[in-house]
Amino acid sequence: MRRVRIFVLAAAVFALLLLLLSGPGTKNDWWDWRVGLVMYQVAAYLGLASAAVALLLVLLMAHPRHRAYPWVPISAVCLGLLAAAPPMIFKGRASRVPPIHDITTDTQDPPAFATLAAVREQGPNKSAYGGPDVASQQLQAYPDIKPKVLPVPPPEAVQKAIDAARSLGWQIAGSDTAAGRIEATDTTGWFGFKDDIVIRVRPQAQGSRIDVRSASRVGRSDVGKNAERIRDFLDKLG
Repeated sequence: MRRVRIFVLAAAVFALLLLLLSGPGTKNDWWDWRVGLVMYQVAAYLGLASAAVALLLVLLMAHPRHRAYPWVPISAVCLGLLAAAPPMIFKGRASRVPPIHDITTDTQDPPAFATLAAVREQGPNKSAYGGPDVASQQLQAYPDIKPKVLPVPPPEAVQKAIDAARSLGWQIAGSDTAAGRIEATDTTGWFGFKDDIVIRVRPQAQGSRIDVRSASRVGRSDVGKNAERIRDFLDKLG
């Protein structure tokens, strides 16, 4: 029984270690991003399994015939659940949004990447927009993602957009005031994934229309991150 308790505790510790290394290791290019995601998933499954077995051990040790303190399996339950919680929350969020990674305020004529096009062509998610299928899924899941009109001329709107992007911590890759285009890259916190943004400014009536497109470089689903990023940017514009 003692060996089983130690083994379960070791499994829970290992699961937590996988979780803690999955993000920083990916972010610092210690391994491929796919490896980081696998580590993240394994941490969840191993954490849940070790917590379940440890809980069973706690119940067994609570029996009057077993005069032992169940601190080891209790610790394993806590560590296992701690390792499993973030990936399971992530999985729950992913299940509530469509498996797309390219979001824009203009699905009919999405802003095109220029400065960042070459970089995107080197990865799995290219520059080309996904078309009607992606647009349909976006419109159903994120009906609030729409263009924003500012009551200022385009040059001023471009500067406001640059200021908003910088305030959000985006790295400006290029800007062209005359063309009304800004391109930037945002880095996610845990895994350090690079997501690219293109902002388009066009004159409209007495002001300027702002369209935004945010697309992940890797991964099939963005778990709603690109829509969230666009909302934050549009809110910053005022």
